[in-house]
Order: sequence, then C-alpha cells, then structure tokens
Amino acid sequence: MRILGISGGYEPDHQGYPRPAFNAISAHDGAAVLLEDGEVVAAIEQERLSRLKHSNKAPFQAVRYCLEGHGLRIDDIDRVCFYISEAWCNDQLRRGFLPLGPEVRTARDVMRRLLGAELGVDLDPERIRFVKHHTAHAASAFFGSGYDESLVLTLDGCGDGESGSLSIGSGGELEPLRDIPERDSLGMFYVQTIRFLGYGMFDEYKVMGLAPYGDPSRYRAPFQAMYTLLPEGGWAVHFDRIFGLYDVLSPRAPGEPITQVHKDVAAALQEALETIVLHCLRYFRRETGQESLCFAGGVAHNCTMNGKILRSGLFERVFVQPAAHDAGCALGAALAVHMREAPGRRPPAIEHLYWGRPIGARDEVRRALEAWGDFVTVEELADAPRTAAELIAGGSVIGWAQGRSEFGPRALGNRSIVADPRPAKNKDLINAMVKKREEFRPFAPSVIEEAAHEVFDLGGAEAMPFMIFTVPVHEDKRALLGAITHVNGTARVQTVSRRHNERFWRLIRAFGDLTGVPVVLNTSFNNNAEPIVDSVDDCVTCFLTTRLDGLVVGDYLVRKRPAPLSAHAALVPALPAFVKLRSLRGRTPGGYALEHAIVTTYSEATTPVSPGVFEVLSRADGQQRLGDLLGAAADRESLIAELLDLWSQRLVRLSPAAGANGAA
Repeated sequence: MRILGISGGYEPDHQGYPRPAFNAISAHDGAAVLLEDGEVVAAIEQERLSRLKHSNKAPFQAVRYCLEGHGLRIDDIDRVCFYISEAWCNDQLRRGFLPLGPEVRTARDVMRRLLGAELGVDLDPERIRFVKHHTAHAASAFFGSGYDESLVLTLDGCGDGESGSLSIGSGGELEPLRDIPERDSLGMFYVQTIRFLGYGMFDEYKVMGLAPYGDPSRYRAPFQAMYTLLPEGGWAVHFDRIFGLYDVLSPRAPGEPITQVHKDVAAALQEALETIVLHCLRYFRRETGQESLCFAGGVAHNCTMNGKILRSGLFERVFVQPAAHDAGCALGAALAVHMREAPGRRPPAIEHLYWGRPIGARDEVRRALEAWGDFVTVEELADAPRTAAELIAGGSVIGWAQGRSEFGPRALGNRSIVADPRPAKNKDLINAMVKKREEFRPFAPSVIEEAAHEVFDLGGAEAMPFMIFTVPVHEDKRALLGAITHVNGTARVQTVSRRHNERFWRLIRAFGDLTGVPVVLNTSFNNNAEPIVDSVDDCVTCFLTTRLDGLVVGDYLVRKRPAPLSAHAALVPALPAFVKLRSLRGRTPGGYALEHAIVTTYSEATTPVSPGVFEVLSRADGQQRLGDLLGAAADRESLIAELLDLWSQRLVRLSPAAGANGAA
C-alpha cells in the first residue's frame, strides 16, 4: 500500500492567506512523505524546494518530488493523509469566512480541489484521510521508535485546539491517556515569553542556547508564578502573569545588545519548562510503569531538555522524533493511517533521515557546477572525503553536499558546513563567514560512532544519530573541542554510522587520522535567510554569497573564481514565487512619495528597494540577462550591488543563463 502524508497550508506559494484564520501560526513547516508498505521511500519539506523558510504554503513541490522521484502519479497512491482532524479543518474554513461554493464546502473538498488542480487528476475523496494533529505527532514518534511499548508524550504550540497529549503505544495501537488543552500550551508559553527577549516564533532554539549563560535563580520566583503544578502530572499556565516580567525588564528590541538580565530570564524560562515536563513525566512513569518514552511536537526540539530527560533516569530508553515539528506530522499522519489499514505490519524503526532529493549523478553535478563557470572553478576529486578532511584540518570552512538530503531541521552530513571543532575562534569565524547569528549560540559536533563514548557522555545510549540530545562533553576533552563545547560543557552531538552515511563517516575518520580527533564541527549548509540547501544550485548560491573557503559537491571541489561586479550582469534575475513587488504612494512629512518594496506572501514582511531595482525586477521574466535589463543605466554597478544584497537575503534569484558553460 502506498500512502502519502502531507502537512502545511492550503495556498500556493504566490498567494498570501486571504483571512486571518490562515496564517503562519496555524500552518507551517509543510512537507510530504511517501510510504510503501509502511516504509519511508521519500520525504522532503516544502521549504527545501520552494526556498521559503518554515513554508506555510501547500506542499505541492514536496508532493511532486515524492511522486515523480519514484515514477508515480497521484492515481498510484492508495491514501492521501492530512495532519489535522477533518472536523477542525472544517471549522477553520468556516471561521475564515471564505467564499465557499457549492462544490467546495468542506476540507475534503478543498484537498480534492487543490491536489486535483495541481496534479491534473480528479482525486477520489474516499482516498483522503485526516488525522488528529497530536495523533500524527504521537504516531511519528512511537511507530518510528521500534519500541514494542512506550509512554508517548507530544507537546507543541497548538493543533486541533490542543497543545499536547499523553498515550501508551503498544504494538500497532496508541491508547490515549490525556489531551493537553491549548490554554496550557508550553510551546506558546515559551514563545510568548521570549518576546520580552526580542525573539519570536521559530526563535525558541536561540533562547535555549542563551539559557546556559544565565542564572535561573534570579528570576525563578516570577516564573514560578506563571504556572501551577497540578496533581496527577498536570499543570496550568497563567499567560496573564507573563506580563509581570515588565517589573524586572523592559522588552528587548531585536538587534539590541544581550545583557545578563536577558541571559538570566532565558535560564529561568528554560528551568520552568523542564520543571513542568519532568513533573508530568514522573507521574506518568509511575502510573503506567512504562520504561520507555517517545516524544514529539515542536517542544521536543528543545535538545537541552531532552538531554535532562535522558539523564534523569526516569526511562531506560528515550526516542525523540528527529522531525518533531509539524513537518514530522506528514510522516505521522501517514504512519497512523498505515497502522489502521495494515495493523499487522509495523513500520521499521527510523535509523536515518536521508530521504530527500539526491544531489545528482556525477555528470549532472558537473554540468550544474560548470554553468557557474564565470564565478567558480571545478576540480574532480579521487577521494572527496579525504580532500575535505585535509581542507578542514588546514583551517578551511567548507560546504559539503552528498547523496540524498536530510528530512527535518538538522544537517546530518549530507547538506552541511564542516570545520575543525578544536579552535574556539572557529565559532566567531563561521558566524562572520556564513551565519551572521548571535555569538552565544553553540555549534554541534559530529563524531564517528565508534569513538563517541570516548568524547561524549551519551547517558547510556548506544548512538545519537539525529542531533536531538544535548549531552556532556567529557571534561578532559572540553578544552580540546573549543568550537563545539557550549559554555556549560555540553554539545548537541550526532553520532555517524558507516552503514548509513559512509561518505561523511569517511570524512570524519580521515580528519581523525590527520588530527587525532575523530570529530568535526557540523552546522547546516545555509545562510541566515534561507532553509538548508538542497540542490547543486542552492549550494553554489550559498557558497557565492558567503565567505566559505570551499565547497565539495559529490566528487567535485569548487572554489571561487575572482570576478568583477560587472560579471554578474550575465546572470538571469527572477523573483521567487513567494515574493511580490509592491509600489505604494503615500503622504509623508515632506509631501507625497512613492515607495517601492519586495513583500513576501508568508508574512507580508517588506524590504524597501530603489526605483532602479524595482524597474529591473518589474521586467525580469526569468529569461533575460541582468545586463540586458540594466541597459545603459548610469548607476549600473550600484544597481548590481543592490541586487546582490537582495540575492544574499534570498529575495531575488540569480542563475546562469541557459546555455552558459553548458547550462541547460
């Protein structure tokens, strides 16, 4: 049986949501997952293909990849599963006051119409299934764990009017124990609180990284007032009391300096979250007798808390779904339906996440790289892992792209930036070169599986392949591994198996042979404005718009070729599907003025542009070269420079012209 699971929104990339009921909060992290007889054969997030971070759009490109990558049509799919209950979806349609016609009155009608229009097939509505949001999260964790029995916890912001659930997984069943109402959402508690620190939705991991720099005791009392621990593992969140933080600090504006007060608030928030979750788990561990835990939902991406759960001794085994966010619900919805339809065929345990798009065959990779020949040199390598290891041992920071891309938010060795984990200065170096992120945020290590226990305290686990737990670095290794050891002596580790990723394993092993340290610094291959790279063109774009020293794609080493600003006139500009040009005339203190901007359909975020760039982009059609669009403009070079800045922000796309250096 073939099952397609999907998560995300209803609208295509080029449209913004027409009503407040449909926005980034109610739909994000769109994805598609294809199962064949319970096994994952393809899975990819929409953002990897559309290049829109945390895409809240319909995952059409992800669906197409899952189907076309395996020679399938939607007619070949037995069930199409959505990650929210049908009743909730129907209610949201009505709450959105959408103009529903007689043929589109329910969520099932919407799904049928959207997929039918996109894929050119009239989808049988009986093949559509809806799965309750937290059931999808729970299924993604338990059915992916390989455990026979387990306590299953899910926690996030909200979904289907709930913010979490507890259940018992046994065989092919999930037995509900408790639903956690939205009013006690720990995900929203965290998000609402970090607004005082100048952060918002999708920034939770930044505050988690800030917390170890603070002292939780300084603000423990105000945070304890924000929640009540209830009998039987319950809790209540008092959202109105969050505003009591005004008594201890003024909200920080984004970009303002981080002070010790901010660090202490972050520490107190992290402690509060851990206190509540461990209170819940202690009760249900005692009452159910379950020795294993499975965990999913956006809150399960809090790696620091996961590490504390692991080391608490409450459970003998802990499995945290590595795609714990809503993209993982596409997997969970598909797994839940699979178990209903084929209860005797339990899916295998998740051992790796290399389910995405392949980087390409050798000749395909070379052609794609040579299309950028005005800007890069391309050298074929006899031993790519060894060359990469030599480069980083020599102090280089490089991009590394191999095989199929990873599903989920972590770069696990197929779309990674890698560097020497030893010099502490590499943290600042990589931030300056690529990430442009806060200096307090740690970088993660990848270590070959065989050496992991020599460097890290894995808390009894044999392996940690998904970078989902923060664990202690052995004290005698902390000074040595200055670039990946956080201020509290921990690291968010990935153990690398030769069986599942031989090329990355060989890179780390070769680095160990050269340096005596079988560990590399591994961070996601992207800049701060984009999702993780997926294709060869994504890799080259990131390489050219950052200060990376080199790039290894497949069997090729790519280096930058010196090129004047004017060389970019040969590239072809285009607008991503998720941005629009907007021209507004309005009154200002100096009189009426015309303003030009690029606006995203995700959140209406606006970036001003000059009249000259606005004119160029207004005429860009994805075919004409930039030089032709610029013509004889007197400010030609300044316009190119402005467009390159927009390119680095991923608000415009620049690509080689068809036929350039062999480009298709």
